Amino acid sequence: MTDMNAVVGTHDILMITLDTLRYDAAVLEEANCPNLCGSGSWEQRHTPGSFTYAAHHAFFGGFLPTPANTNKAEHVRLFHSRNTGLKTHPHTWLFDTPDMVSGLAAAGYQTVCIGGVIFFSKKVPLARVLPGYFQQSYWRMTFGVTNPRSTEHQVNHALKLLGNTPQDQRLFLMNVSAIHGPNHMFLPGARKDSVDSQRAALRYADGELGRLFDAFRKRGNPVFCLAFSDHGTAYGEDGYQGHRLAHDTVWNVPYREFIL
Repeated sequence: MTDMNAVVGTHDILMITLDTLRYDAAVLEEANCPNLCGSGSWEQRHTPGSFTYAAHHAFFGGFLPTPANTNKAEHVRLFHSRNTGLKTHPHTWLFDTPDMVSGLAAAGYQTVCIGGVIFFSKKVPLARVLPGYFQQSYWRMTFGVTNPRSTEHQVNHALKLLGNTPQDQRLFLMNVSAIHGPNHMFLPGARKDSVDSQRAALRYADGELGRLFDAFRKRGNPVFCLAFSDHGTAYGEDGYQGHRLAHDTVWNVPYREFIL
């Protein structure tokens, strides 16, 4: 059980959302993802939202994916708003602000968002809401879902930021768009998205994230990593396609937390 009161203020915090990654696809690729799974396995959890916009609002409020079991009351949350009247655990880090991102900023963190999917693009007012939580936010067309090198470009941008920042604590959110559709470009010969093409996209993203992890290690600070999906997606199961719907392929997501 992670004591977040021992983490906040002493560790860099890296939160990576692997957009649209299904739990079953993640598990099937564990052996091929040495950076995300080199020290453990994915845990099955339930997402609080069925698509990016809803799920990230919950995440920023401290409502991360919860264990996929019936004992929700026993789950210890990492982050929680103070003075809500709800019982909290001594290991939960409490924030006094409207959200955990501004709470971490108040605790001395530099909060940085490197967005991937359209909800981080800032192209229209709706797409400015999620990045608006952060002190700094970045989005480029090359970070988006149609670019077959999107994670490479996102990591390159993160490395530039790391190189120009003093050795202090900060929060990165990286919304990895490569796994989101269209992902068939990562599987040679594929003409449509599938579990197999999502697995190929995950392999690609893991390879690029290794460079980011190495850069954080070289900074010398301990790094608390959160890696999880915001939601899954359906590829025809029970007649369903996509997400923003109630199906196990959407609600079941992979989750990991670990120290670099």
